[in-house]
Amino acid sequence: MPEGDSVYQAARRLHEALADQVVTKSDFRVPAYATVDLSGETVHSVASRGKHLLMRIGDEVVHSHLKMEGEWKVRRPGERWHRPAWQARIVIETPAAVAVGFDLGLVEVFPAVEEEERMSYLGPDLLGPDWDADEAVRRMATAPDAPIAVALGDQRNLAGLGNVYVNELCFLRGIRPTRPVAEVELVPLVDLASRVIRANRDRISRTTTGDTRRGARLWVHSRGGEPCRRCGTRIEHDRLGRNDVELRDTWWCPNCQR
Repeated sequence: MPEGDSVYQAARRLHEALADQVVTKSDFRVPAYATVDLSGETVHSVASRGKHLLMRIGDEVVHSHLKMEGEWKVRRPGERWHRPAWQARIVIETPAAVAVGFDLGLVEVFPAVEEEERMSYLGPDLLGPDWDADEAVRRMATAPDAPIAVALGDQRNLAGLGNVYVNELCFLRGIRPTRPVAEVELVPLVDLASRVIRANRDRISRTTTGDTRRGARLWVHSRGGEPCRRCGTRIEHDRLGRNDVELRDTWWCPNCQR
């Protein structure tokens, strides 16, 4: 599942493949941007901002969000793609590489001068140079009645945590996901969020248990009905969100998270 660490890794791969190269062909398979042509422009950088990916080309920014199914792949010119062409949303070609964005949940192109303003609603980026734990704590505290799991996943508070990290962090701190923000010690929780996602940013397989074997990497996420790895109690499951449209699956151990 794409979260901040996945997008960070994708941006790093794209930057290494494309940075300082001239685009020989661009193909935007999204109606709103079908006429955009970045041929002849230089790729300045590719970076992540939370769960957003920003490809800076010439005077434009190609902004994408992976959502649930999206991914970016880098291939050599002429190399066969391993996914159907109809799933591609963006293709950027240079003399040395071809970058293809498949099933991207969001695609937009805007002038580079607008990047700061467009991204300004996001909280501090857990994996970015602007990471500010105090600011993240301050933002979370502005909604004292919100469930802590909702506050952790709100990108306006801190950028980069998805549902996997939200559930796992609540377990690691022994907090029931529904507990109000005002009743949670936010400083150690935010510190743990930073340490856990940074520990995973260079890993192929994300783990919060410290065990990288398949099926043993997570404590509670997607483990409803299974025994808790710590105490053996059956993991419970429900859905939680700011409203009915934003409900997210939530898992917890009723014994370890009191």
